[in-house]
Amino acid sequence: MNEYNILIGIIAFVTGFVIAFWVKGKMQSQRIKSAEREISQILDDARRTSGTMIKEARLEVKDRLLKMKSEFDNDTKETRSELKKKERRLIQKEENVDRKIDQFERRERDFLRKEKKLMRRDEELERKEIKYKELIEEQKSQLEKISGFTAEQAKELLIRAMENEARHEGAKLIKRIENEAKEQADKNAKDIIATAIQRYAGDFVAERTVSVVQLPSDEMKGRIIGREGRNIRALEAATGIDLIIDDTPEAVILSGFNPVRREVARLSLMRLISDGRIHPARIEDIVKKVGKEVDLAIKEAGEQAAFDLNVHGIHSELIKYIGRLKFRTSYAQNVLQHSIEVGVLSGIMASELGLNSKLARRMGLLHDIGKAVDHEIEGQHAVIGSKLAKKFGETPKVVDAIAAHHEDVPPNSVYDLLIQAADGLSGARPGARKELLENYIKRLEDLEKIANSFSGVANTYAIQAGRELRIIVESGIISDEEATLLGRDVAKKIEESLTFPGQIKVVVIRETRVVEYANK
Repeated sequence: MNEYNILIGIIAFVTGFVIAFWVKGKMQSQRIKSAEREISQILDDARRTSGTMIKEARLEVKDRLLKMKSEFDNDTKETRSELKKKERRLIQKEENVDRKIDQFERRERDFLRKEKKLMRRDEELERKEIKYKELIEEQKSQLEKISGFTAEQAKELLIRAMENEARHEGAKLIKRIENEAKEQADKNAKDIIATAIQRYAGDFVAERTVSVVQLPSDEMKGRIIGREGRNIRALEAATGIDLIIDDTPEAVILSGFNPVRREVARLSLMRLISDGRIHPARIEDIVKKVGKEVDLAIKEAGEQAAFDLNVHGIHSELIKYIGRLKFRTSYAQNVLQHSIEVGVLSGIMASELGLNSKLARRMGLLHDIGKAVDHEIEGQHAVIGSKLAKKFGETPKVVDAIAAHHEDVPPNSVYDLLIQAADGLSGARPGARKELLENYIKRLEDLEKIANSFSGVANTYAIQAGRELRIIVESGIISDEEATLLGRDVAKKIEESLTFPGQIKVVVIRETRVVEYANK
């Protein structure tokens, strides 16, 4: 029984082993098949992917080839077009060169033709000149035969006749000049006296453009400036004058070209300082009041000046302009006082010369009237003053005297020279004007240096305090026409190189001396 069970167990074991081996083989077979399928699928996928990549690569290569081809075609077209343009340009240049060569050849032929023509003409002129000389000699010989005189005898006879005629004409001219001199002796004497007085000339005109206001203390500067500068701005806006507040102790500087406004600003600031109430509203009120007072003072000063000189009938506006000269200075000389002095001197000289002294005083008082407005109107104060006088009804003589007192226009009468002389006398009075000696000497040296810089100048002299420059030139180098040009050039260079008020007269002197010696 036991053996039977053992046998059955062995059989069961073997059977189980066989079944297990078969199952295992079956499973391996299935795995192998599954792996083969996967491998086959992977190979198929790889084949498809590689085919796709190959197609894409081919397409990309084709695209690049097409792009390269198109770029090459474009570059080729551009190169061809540029080559064609250059070719056309070269063709045009060749054509232009050909045309120019043709033109040059034609011109050369024309020049040769003209040269031959000129040579023929020169030959003809030489022949004609020889012929004319022969004819002239023939005529001279015929004239000598007819007249019975040689050429030298005829020339001497003609010179004698001309000399006698010239002597006769000269005698008549001298007689006429003497008669005219006798007729105009009185007038000429007056002109000579006036011209001689005029030689005593004055100095240049200069302006004072600042006024100084003294302060009780430096603390007042801060009050004048005000908070954030409102007080000083209000004062400058109301007066039109610049206020300069610097390190100068206890002083404020007023700067401006208008002397009347500068005086209004000075008086207004002094009142504000004495009052102590300094603010914009108060500033405007004070400036208005002071402006009215100054206008009244100007009118009174003009009327007083006219009254002192016994000059009546002056237009009221001109009276105001005369009064404004009270606030104008020239080299520290008050222009109103200067005008009164010129009026007095003009009247005295006119009386001595037997002229109208009242008219001369009127001219002297008004001669510098242009200085009242020359800071507002461009131009020389003499010309401005003459226009102003004409506008307000002054006579032509007065207008001419005003315009000519610095020779901006030529003098027309003896009155013009009298006003020039009186103006020079008033300005040249000792102590009337101030100027540093160094500046005066330097101005004269600069004038002479400018004149000496021109060729042909022998000597130069700056006279009349630098208002006239006399230049003596060498007659062998400078002609009369060149002397005129020299005067203009010197005047122009003085205008460009120097700064000066008024005008400078440039006189060029050229003389020719002939020296002969009589020997025995």
